[in-house]
Amino acid sequence: MKIAYVSLHWPRLNVDGVSKKILYQIHLWESAGNAVTSYMHLHTIKNPQDLLPAKYFFYSRFKFPLLIPAREISRSVALYKLIRTLLEDKPDLIYLRWGMYAFPLQLLSQNIPVIIEINTNDLHQHQLLGHILSTYNKYTRSTTLSMAKGLVFTTNELAKDPDFLSFSSKRIVISNGIDLEGYPFFPAPETKIPHLAFIGTPGLPWQGVEKLIDLAEALPDIHIDIIGYDTIPGIDNIPANVTLHGYLKTEQYQPILSQSTAAIGTISLYKKDMQEAAPLKIRECAAYGLPLILPYQDTDLHGLNCEAILEIPNTENNIMENTERIRDFLYQMRGKRLERKLISSSIDINIKESARLEFFEDCVAMIN
Repeated sequence: MKIAYVSLHWPRLNVDGVSKKILYQIHLWESAGNAVTSYMHLHTIKNPQDLLPAKYFFYSRFKFPLLIPAREISRSVALYKLIRTLLEDKPDLIYLRWGMYAFPLQLLSQNIPVIIEINTNDLHQHQLLGHILSTYNKYTRSTTLSMAKGLVFTTNELAKDPDFLSFSSKRIVISNGIDLEGYPFFPAPETKIPHLAFIGTPGLPWQGVEKLIDLAEALPDIHIDIIGYDTIPGIDNIPANVTLHGYLKTEQYQPILSQSTAAIGTISLYKKDMQEAAPLKIRECAAYGLPLILPYQDTDLHGLNCEAILEIPNTENNIMENTERIRDFLYQMRGKRLERKLISSSIDINIKESARLEFFEDCVAMIN
């Protein structure tokens, strides 16, 4: 089977978690006998050598308000070139990561089944981007979703969401996974003071990173390592028991995680009106053996009878209302690790991609 993997609007660099997932997905699909070509629609960047291997279709990234129309024309021209090239390559199936509609995306589907991966509720998430983008997405999303012969959801909550129910009836839930064998297992560090690690991305309100400052002030006998942030919006004074490490590559933050007692996941998911998630960073921390604090319902890890996983509510006051539980958990986890055998069948990408390929075959058979 010839598979076209399409990524819209976003540079896929070889250092982030999503890109690692894409690379390994393609590796597994090709190992199963398929031919895969990636097509990347993206704005121009300084270091294109850092991009994942793909056929690239660049558009100009004008930010000055008066030049926004020129940017959108450039974006559409680049997308048209991508679609024309892809159709000339004649794939058997198109796998599209969800992205906001751009003209003329509807040309992508021409007797070729399109499978769309849904990672979030776009209606709720785009409300955080402002009225203009939110309204644009609201009235154009159906053009994208109506192309789909199949939808792949990363959580059960998304698959049941009314905002998606009117589209393709061919659907499956396949949460994010990682290649466990590709990650080292870190033995528990010998530290008297527990270290809590958080890996996040600035500019995403649902990360909830600011709550960790309140936690640090409430618990001066723990240390918090925050990876991905040089500053915390709205916070001028960082407590002495917090270290902001800024953006780090995998090999740079691994030593920090190796000395961490536990890791905490996305803290304010409710800001996207979501209760369930399957973050790649938490799966990576689990692979390293870190005990986990989950402030949301994890698709694969929710309800596991495991002392090394602490679940707390997905609410506005979830950190401060559970301060003592968090402290007790961190001190209990000193010298302990999350055993890989407890979570391997739940988060192993090899199992997940076998199910995805079977779904592809079913979707292709629908139109043959």
